[in-house]
Amino acid sequence: MSLQGKNILLGITGGIAAYKTPFIVRLLVKEGAHVRVIMTEAAKDFVTPLTLATVSKNEVLTSFIIESKEKLQKLNWNNHVEIAKWADYILIVPATANTLSKMAFGTCDNFLTAVYLSADCPVYFAPAMDLDMYRHPSVSESFKKLESFGNVMIPAGYGELASGLVGQGRMAEPEEIVEFLKNDIQSKLPLRNKKMLITAGPTYEAIDPVRFIGNHSSGKMGYALAEQAALLGAEVTLISGPTHLKPSSSSIKLERVTSAQEMYEVAHQYFENMDIVIMSAAVADYCPSEIADQKIKKKAQEMQINLVKTKDILASLGSIKKNQFLVGFALETENEIENAKSKLKKKNLDLIVLNSLRDEGAGFQADTNKVTLISKDNKITPFAVKPKEEVAIDILEYIINHA
Repeated sequence: MSLQGKNILLGITGGIAAYKTPFIVRLLVKEGAHVRVIMTEAAKDFVTPLTLATVSKNEVLTSFIIESKEKLQKLNWNNHVEIAKWADYILIVPATANTLSKMAFGTCDNFLTAVYLSADCPVYFAPAMDLDMYRHPSVSESFKKLESFGNVMIPAGYGELASGLVGQGRMAEPEEIVEFLKNDIQSKLPLRNKKMLITAGPTYEAIDPVRFIGNHSSGKMGYALAEQAALLGAEVTLISGPTHLKPSSSSIKLERVTSAQEMYEVAHQYFENMDIVIMSAAVADYCPSEIADQKIKKKAQEMQINLVKTKDILASLGSIKKNQFLVGFALETENEIENAKSKLKKKNLDLIVLNSLRDEGAGFQADTNKVTLISKDNKITPFAVKPKEEVAIDILEYIINHA
């Protein structure tokens, strides 16, 4: 879902097609986007701010000044720069000839155009006007200028217009606009058409039907990687050990496992068809040699459990790697860099992500992490402590630039 979690600023101008904008808002919200609305004064003649505030669940902005209920102007104001920076995308619908001209030539006489000129995010506009206006040379010049700025036009359709004429200039329908937006964003995502496998969380190695050997991994890092990769366009398969977490995106394919052996089997099942593989799970190194059929009774003062090594999933994938970009994680408590480099080479990795239990804010359970990336040519890239979502972005950006 390319719009999931995205901040979309909808600018509405004074054209008859503005009556369709509540439907656009509903569709964007249904896609999982956060929507805020800016209206020009003229737009309020065609659709009410109350309607748009209701469907967007956000106050509608119309001017710089925030007024009190008594309509007395306060000193408070809407910060056009702050609102522009909030947006991941700006969508101007309907885009009238008047507003298009202002956008093209820098006229800044209302709140919407001030926000537009302050924005550094992608801007989409859906023209809506009568046939003769749509094909007028001055409007064509606005189209060309805006597209030269990198703005994206959602073409108007052919059909009956408000004047009664039939021709081009009819605004695209709400469903067409949202679909165009999704497809265009998807086509520009850096991980589009990439298949990615990610492992996350701990593994539990059974002792008996009640007890197990495990570790403190929460799975938060792996889940953050999966969610950010999906937002960047990847087709993500997430193999998760036992955790209470659930992916926020429905596009992520989730495979739940419990033991190291199960994770080994599922990872090998998917590996061949993957482009990028990130093994961030904390897999148990040892498991009981035998699993009791019944709960072991507490009898003696001491109890001995024979452990055997689990299969090394990362090394096994590295040994059969072809064109996959393979990433491993290393959690070290001493000689961190040297141990991580050794693991990188021994397991035939393209990148290893090192974190240390000695660093405050890093390690298991926390919402933050501190990592150092080490490439196969031994280039070391350290990062500061950050929320795990931001750490995931750092890792994925590195992969995008080097895979």
